[in-house]
This record gives sequence, structure tokens and C-alpha cells, in this order.
Amino acid sequence: MDHGQFQKVAGAAAGAAVVAGIAAVATGRLPRWLRITVVLGTTLLAFAGGLWGWRYVTAPKTLTVATGSLGGETPKVVTALAARLAAAKAPVRLKVIDKGSVLHATEAFSSGEVDLVVGRSDVGDLGDARAVVIVSNIVVLLVTPPGSKITEIAELKGKTVGVISGPVNRAVVAALKREYDLDHLKVTFRDLFVTDAPASVASKQVAAILVVMPLTEKYLAMLRSLFPNGRGAPGLIAIESAGAIAAVSRAYESYDVPKGTLRGSPPIPDDDLTTLRVPVHLLVRKTIDEDTVAALAKAIMDVRRDLVGEYPLLAQIAAPSTDSDAFVPIHPGAAAYFDGNVKTFFDKWGDQIFYGSMLLGGLTSVAAAAWRFMARDFGREINALAGLRGFAERIEAAADEPALAGIEREIDTILHGELDRIAARDPDAADPAALSLATHRLERLIARRREALTGVPASPPPATPVAADAAGPADAEPQHA
Repeated sequence: MDHGQFQKVAGAAAGAAVVAGIAAVATGRLPRWLRITVVLGTTLLAFAGGLWGWRYVTAPKTLTVATGSLGGETPKVVTALAARLAAAKAPVRLKVIDKGSVLHATEAFSSGEVDLVVGRSDVGDLGDARAVVIVSNIVVLLVTPPGSKITEIAELKGKTVGVISGPVNRAVVAALKREYDLDHLKVTFRDLFVTDAPASVASKQVAAILVVMPLTEKYLAMLRSLFPNGRGAPGLIAIESAGAIAAVSRAYESYDVPKGTLRGSPPIPDDDLTTLRVPVHLLVRKTIDEDTVAALAKAIMDVRRDLVGEYPLLAQIAAPSTDSDAFVPIHPGAAAYFDGNVKTFFDKWGDQIFYGSMLLGGLTSVAAAAWRFMARDFGREINALAGLRGFAERIEAAADEPALAGIEREIDTILHGELDRIAARDPDAADPAALSLATHRLERLIARRREALTGVPASPPPATPVAADAAGPADAEPQHA
């Protein structure tokens, strides 16, 4: 028997046991102690299930996020962010997986390995991705070595451009080639590692370097380290057609690098310089529920302020575009948070509370019935009626009037006790109709026995309404002494 069949058999057996237990309870054939055990056990199971459900609903949800970047700065920032979310007991936590590069991180996201990715809008397949926040904006820089006379892209004709993190920047290179017809100009692009760039520049193997990075002090210092010291300051080439490129390739935006970004004297650039910018988003699968994403967006925006001093890159965290035609659509949960439309507790659970109160009323009735079921002692009721039935033989055997009078007193004692229980609505009291029928029958037997002993006809006892209705079959029985 395989696992699936075993589960079916076990489920059927459990179902049968439950049905049998319910049937047994409903027919009242269980002893009192067992009924109490069943009800209390069911209550404990329901309480345990409710407690488990509450813990499951309120437990923080952990999402895996893939990341990677030039210089390894982004994984460090996201790891610090994840640690702060855990310290703040946020409802959503992050488990960071460093994939080494944006390209590999995006591949992990596309394959379903992770729930989120810190990804660029121009890298990988993002059809299933939705934006949570903008983590940073990275800028495309075409940098020339110190002393270079090249100031425009057209002047790169016949030369080689070194591309830092070449596999990640394939789309940037393709956009530049298409806009400036660089293949016709015989411009060659060569992939470079950061460690190889200084030697390539010094040996004049490349006429310029293309790098895509955030404009933070750490990355600007890394950029300056690519060029030999003592030979002056590097230069920047403007991408004047950035607007046209952004109109065709919507993953990019036109951006002006502020004057003096690379410092130097005179400042570099000496004026605002047009280039391309690429947003870096925290992307989530569109199938992740809205409440989780809204909670994540809120948690990130709340804790980032505590980390900006140590990680300046977090100062660039911002809300993504909420436009319906945005290149990377925002997740509905994040949109609800940034638009201030997150549903309150009563918005989300108002109907459930309303119907839950009705259900609670029903459960209260069920609980009352269960308590009555537990408290009822069928044995007491059965013993009282059985005791009355036992008087019939004693009445038949009574030898004189005093014996009959003693029997009547005993019957009165039993009746008074049961009537008191009925008045107090004691669940252990005998059924009134059965009690009335039994009493009326005994009264008739006593009257007949007294007539037999004394020879004096006795007047029939007055019949109660219930006894009169139920005594019909008794009148039809043959009389006997």
C-alpha cells in the first residue's frame, strides 16, 4: 500500500470513527464520564486548533531574496536591512542569498528559486516581477583616461571601450550601438573585470571605460582607482541622445550627472552632464499576496532611516512608479501602501467579525446543549422510573391496608423528589409524561388491591391530563386482583 492509499484508508477510518462517535453520543448510550471526556476532548482540540491557526496567521513570513552587485555593496545593504527587520519584529522577514551579480540573481528569480530579487529593469526576464520599492538608481558613465582628448561618442570611432561587468551590461551596450550606429563606426566593446581595468587603461588597450554604478562615495572612489595616479583627472563623455534611447528602451531614463560629481580641479564634469540612469528595484513575484507585500514595503520604509548613516545607498530607497504603463509595474500591495489605501483591520475582517458573532451565538447554544448533555444522568431517570415500576409486584403482594398505606408513602416520596427536580429543570429528572403514566398506573393497582382486601369498591383516582392521555392502553388491560 503506497502513501496515498494509506492516507485514504486512514482518512476513511478516522471519518467512520468520528461518525460512530457522533452517533453514539447522539443516542445517549455513552456513560456520563465518557460523554464528559468526549466533549472536553473536542473542546481542547478546537482550542488547540484555534491557537495553532492564530500562531500560523500571526507568525512572521520569511521571503527569500537574491542579490548581487559590482563590489558586493548591495548584498551587504540588503543583509543589514534584513537584520533590522528581524530586530524590529516586522511581520515580513528577508532571507538574503548572494548570487554574486545582478544577472545571476535575476536568473534565480526567473527560475523560481527565490521570492524576491534586487534587480535592474534592463536585466533578465521580468514578466512575472512586480516592484516593491526602488532600492537605488545606477548611472551609465563613459569615462576616459586622464589626458584623453575624446569628448564625444562619435570620437570613439575605431577604438575599444572596456565594459565593467560586461555580461550584466549587454543591454546598455546594445542601446548605445543602436542609437549611435557604433558598429558602423567600428567601435569595439570588451568585457573587463574591475581588477583588470587599471592595466588595460595604462597599456592603452581601451580608449574609455563604460561602468554602470550608483553615484555614492564608495563607488566614485572605486572609479577613480581604475586610473593611474598622478596623470590628472579622468573625463566623462555625455550621452546626449539619452532621451531618445529612453523613449525606445523604457528600462532607461535620461539623467543629468551633477557638476563636480568626480571632483577634481576644475570640477568633473564642469557642468551637468546628460547620460542614462537605470532604476534598481526590489522585485517580487506577482503571485505574492497583497497584505504581505504591503507589510514588506512599510517595514522597509520604516527601518531604512536607522541604517542610512551606515549605508548611504539606502537614502535612495523610494516608491516605484504607480503609473499603469510603468515599465516595471508596481505590486498592488506596494501601491496600496504608498497610496495610503491599505485596508484597516475592520475593512478586511468586518464581514468575518459580523458573521463570526452570529456563529458565536450558535456555538453558545451548542455549548449549552453540550453541557446539558454532559450533565444529564440517564441512569437517575431510568432508576426513578424503574423504582416506580417495581411497586407493582409489591402492591399485588400487599397483605393488608397498612402495607398499602406504606407503599403509597414511598411512592409519594419518589414523586415529590422528581417533581422538585422537574421544577428546578434538573436534566437528571425523569420525563414528566412517563412519570405521570407510571404514577397513574400504580394508583389504579392500589385501588384494585384495596378493593380486593376490604371488599369495598374504591372510587377511581382523578386522572391528570397527561396520565389520562397515556392511560388508555392500561384501561384496556384485563383486570386482575
